[in-house]
Amino acid sequence: MGRLRGKKYKEWQAKVPAEKVPLAQALPIIRSFKNDKWDPSVNLTFFLGIDPKQAEQALRGAVSLPNGIGASKKVIAFCEGEDIEKAKAAGAIEAGSDELIKKVNGGWMDFDVAIATPPMMKTVSRLGRVLGPQGKMPSPKAGTVVTDIATAVKEYAAGKVEFRNDDGGNIHVVVGKASFDEQKLTQNIEAFIGHLRRIKPPTSKGIYFKKVCISTTMSPAVMLDVQ
Repeated sequence: MGRLRGKKYKEWQAKVPAEKVPLAQALPIIRSFKNDKWDPSVNLTFFLGIDPKQAEQALRGAVSLPNGIGASKKVIAFCEGEDIEKAKAAGAIEAGSDELIKKVNGGWMDFDVAIATPPMMKTVSRLGRVLGPQGKMPSPKAGTVVTDIATAVKEYAAGKVEFRNDDGGNIHVVVGKASFDEQKLTQNIEAFIGHLRRIKPPTSKGIYFKKVCISTTMSPAVMLDVQ
């Protein structure tokens, strides 16, 4: 980390414009922040004009980006009957009801996303103390309590993006990999920004997108002009 924030980081920092720039100008800069050891993620950070203390202004959800994010996720599904086989066929690493609940309650957490059908939530709710702190508790608002279990598993396994604002009104989200071409990154970024625009809380006043930055893993950020 120290070496990266030394010579290479300074080289990258020198490429960063002092002012906000359009996405088309920012992407070539961001994609030039290459690392020989891995393919960095491309991240968006939003500072929004919302009051996180007001429940009606809290933002949380999930979005399937047009080109995925270049990473798969381990998904489990709390479901019953025919849905168990549907979930497994769609890519769930585990699917079931009471036995799966018991396994998770016993401390097994080797998964990224937990999905549940509505009828299962009465029993899955007992996992709140286990999954809540991990951010893995199924929730209708997060899009992880669904009736179409197969579609949900496929989407999340392919890297469907979950997001929620923090206490400062910020949202951080991965929108792809640095190896993606500019067209794919543009489509993903525009799709996510468009989604945030559509869910702007009616009670949010003033500037909504106060600051939007794009960066790669461990790189400096470029400010985007999205107004």
